[in-house]
Amino acid sequence: MRLKRREFLILTGLVSGLGLVGLERWLTTHQISDVAIPFPASRATTKPLLRFVAIADTGTGGSAQYAVAAAMTRFHQQHPFPMVVLAGDNIYTNGEIEKIKAVFEQPYQALLQQQVKFHACLGNHDIRTKNGEAQLQYPDFNMRGRYYTFRQGPVQFFALDTNSNASWQAQLTWLEQELRQTKAPWKVVFGHHPLYSSGRYGSNSALINTLTPLFKQHQVQLYINGHEHDYERTQAIDGTTYLIVGNAGASLRSVGRSDWTKYAASRHGFTVVEVYPDFMEITAVDPDNQPFDRGIVSL
Repeated sequence: MRLKRREFLILTGLVSGLGLVGLERWLTTHQISDVAIPFPASRATTKPLLRFVAIADTGTGGSAQYAVAAAMTRFHQQHPFPMVVLAGDNIYTNGEIEKIKAVFEQPYQALLQQQVKFHACLGNHDIRTKNGEAQLQYPDFNMRGRYYTFRQGPVQFFALDTNSNASWQAQLTWLEQELRQTKAPWKVVFGHHPLYSSGRYGSNSALINTLTPLFKQHQVQLYINGHEHDYERTQAIDGTTYLIVGNAGASLRSVGRSDWTKYAASRHGFTVVEVYPDFMEITAVDPDNQPFDRGIVSL
């Protein structure tokens, strides 16, 4: 629902009086994070070190994808961002590269023209045609391989191939080495499949057992994924927040709640991550450019 004037003034006052971390705790305690949360005044007065958008399960070419893409474009006009994390299932239904215009180039045309870079990974639908090789070669997906890393500002990003046919032994050796040697204060890993999920597929015990020891040892603050067609943000689990952003185009599915869930919704949209020196602010935004969740990840 939309905020009434009184609710808007209350939340605006809380932002000013409590700060972002205090507001997050207040919202959780009072269970009102389902209202349309106003963008805080700090967005206009304090510049983040990096702002990026995260989306997944986009490549349908349908009306929902185009609506979310249009909202991303409007948001970029007011709050520019240089990059988008694209966490798999980039082309439905079978990863056919001949659909790239309808499912990528047209919906995100305005952003691409503004030099916004998309950094993709492969989803389970993407590998159905020639194991995703055409997408690996597609320049605007900026994939440097089935798994790769890059740094943007204070953040080191690690893209994973979480599909069942991935070269897991080589990938894990590479990931451990890259996590160990980076000097970036923030570490963000993204792949297509969830570790913790309250959606249709649920949590993935194999991925939890494989990846969480590395995340904990090397202090990965954020893991981003799709596959579930919903939005879900967890509390920090051994220092890592898990963020599902599979609500950016595909048909939505219902999502429940788990003990570790901070917020979950079956609602289309995109997710903004703003990086500051000692915290990240995560904001989920719907196709009407209304925020519906806000959370804090501490360094």
